[in-house]
Amino acid sequence: MSETPVSEVPVSEAPASGTPARRPLRLTTRKRPYVWAAGALLLLVLPLYLDRFWLQAGLFAMAAAIGAIGLNLLTGSTGQLSMGHAFFLAVGAYGYCVFAADGGDGLTGLGLPTWLAAVLAVLVAGLAGGLFSPIAGRLRGAYLGIATLALIFIGQHVLFNAKDLTGGFNGRDVPPLSLFGLTFDDSELLVANVPFGSAEKLWYAALVLLLGCALFARGVLRGRPGRAMNAIRDHRIAAGVMGVPVARYRAAVFVLSSMYAGLAGVLLALVFQRTVPDYFGITLSLEYLAMIVIGGLGSVSGAVIGAVFVSVLPQLLTRYSDALPLVSAPGTGGIAPGEASRYLYGAAIVVVVLFLPGGLVRVAAGRRFKTDPGEER
Repeated sequence: MSETPVSEVPVSEAPASGTPARRPLRLTTRKRPYVWAAGALLLLVLPLYLDRFWLQAGLFAMAAAIGAIGLNLLTGSTGQLSMGHAFFLAVGAYGYCVFAADGGDGLTGLGLPTWLAAVLAVLVAGLAGGLFSPIAGRLRGAYLGIATLALIFIGQHVLFNAKDLTGGFNGRDVPPLSLFGLTFDDSELLVANVPFGSAEKLWYAALVLLLGCALFARGVLRGRPGRAMNAIRDHRIAAGVMGVPVARYRAAVFVLSSMYAGLAGVLLALVFQRTVPDYFGITLSLEYLAMIVIGGLGSVSGAVIGAVFVSVLPQLLTRYSDALPLVSAPGTGGIAPGEASRYLYGAAIVVVVLFLPGGLVRVAAGRRFKTDPGEER
């Protein structure tokens, strides 16, 4: 009597073992590159069809996603609470202005090439994080949160009073970025008969930066540093016993997170085209914490999802305030769009903490886990 080889047994005819037969996961894995390719193609062609509002909303979301990835490395993966993320965004934004401006507006400016100014601004943000890293390496939890909160107050004092550097209350103009002979300003550039202004040009620069930051962070989390960071987050003493230099890792991740924030600050300055001190306050730091909690702690894609949700929501409420109940246009009384958005993502935090501990990123992954509960996340 001939036997059918095991490799030729169809899935539907496999021996019953008390559980229903599952569809092979190879099909899902094969579809994944096509989904990523379709998403990348969509992002590449969007500037050809979207108006300026949607492009700016997308740019704000991409800048916020870069900063949120950095904070998630620190808070979500290493367990270090930081309330001073906005300080490092301000260092990046104003550092770029100081390095790139020529001083023609009466404010301090070194007149460096703008691409070099952007790089130096990110490095200065990392240096600022390095100066604070000895404290970050030794404090944890609420103590580190209170210590980083002091950075916000120090930063606000400097931004309002160092008028030669920051312009004081009125802020200062942001020089447009120039790279490879292309200036990212409102001078029109025709691409496929579509006029490209500053928003369209910055869109592609922001996409490249976000992709690079996300891939680098993912590589860190999947490698040996990521395992050490997770060990520190889950059990600091056990990690030290296993030979992980806890203080050194905490300090290094704090510097890396500061550089991510500095890059996000540079991109935000280029999108806004003007920096103002009021923007870089405690509210901005709380919004970044909301991003990583809503999206998913310790996840790069979760940081991106949370950043999109928190940064785009107030802009949508502002644009469609006339058609929404209980929301009024700014200055007309009632609940302003910015205030309404804070209520909404405050409620989202409560829902996530109670019902979705892994954040919104786990909702998208839920179906895959149901297909194969044993699959590695």
